Amino acid sequence: MRILIIEDDAETARLVSDSLSSNGHQVEIASEGINGLKQAAVGSFDVLVIDRMLPDLDGLNVVQSLRRAEVTSGIIFLTAVGGIEDRIEGFESGADDYLVKPFALGELLARVTALGRRPPSPKQDFLFRIDDLEVNLVKHEVRRGGEVIHLQPREFRMLELLIKNRGRVVTRSMILEQMWGLETDTKTSIVQTNVSRLRLKIDRPGDTPLIRTVRGLGYIIDQPA
Repeated sequence: MRILIIEDDAETARLVSDSLSSNGHQVEIASEGINGLKQAAVGSFDVLVIDRMLPDLDGLNVVQSLRRAEVTSGIIFLTAVGGIEDRIEGFESGADDYLVKPFALGELLARVTALGRRPPSPKQDFLFRIDDLEVNLVKHEVRRGGEVIHLQPREFRMLELLIKNRGRVVTRSMILEQMWGLETDTKTSIVQTNVSRLRLKIDRPGDTPLIRTVRGLGYIIDQPA
């Protein structure tokens, strides 16, 4: 795989690069956020390993900018910032994985390999329609009644999770795991808050509600009854 490391600590960057290179990967290094963003945007990398605390542009902004530019590389944060809320911020910015320093090189290699093996989405499953709602997963476009709905990246990922499971209950545990990589609801309102924000945009006043709460379980999106 082609891998870009965006890390300002030269020793950490060297250790990670040597480990990945010795396992057959092609590795490049950027020591600043802006340069890393430019390389990642045009370099067609399979995986990006990004520190959060970077000079001139922090890692969160780097990832957000890349996802807005529809860069689909797998992204893993490698950082000393490891609190629950920090990890949630990382996943909401668009990262796929989060590893806290100090770390084992073997674990990093395994996670990078797993990201690189992610299968592409089947071409036939990129466009979903429910009632007058249309969701294009390739173009990241959402329309309801022909009108474009602008979603933030985390809102789009939430809608994608629901619509890929249309007609089935998506539990809070599933949402926590898929969206934030958490196994337990350490922040009891995070799922409810994010679903509520999504509903405000998808189920607007006058629209037939498509997202429903299944009390005690989770949420479901489906044709109106």
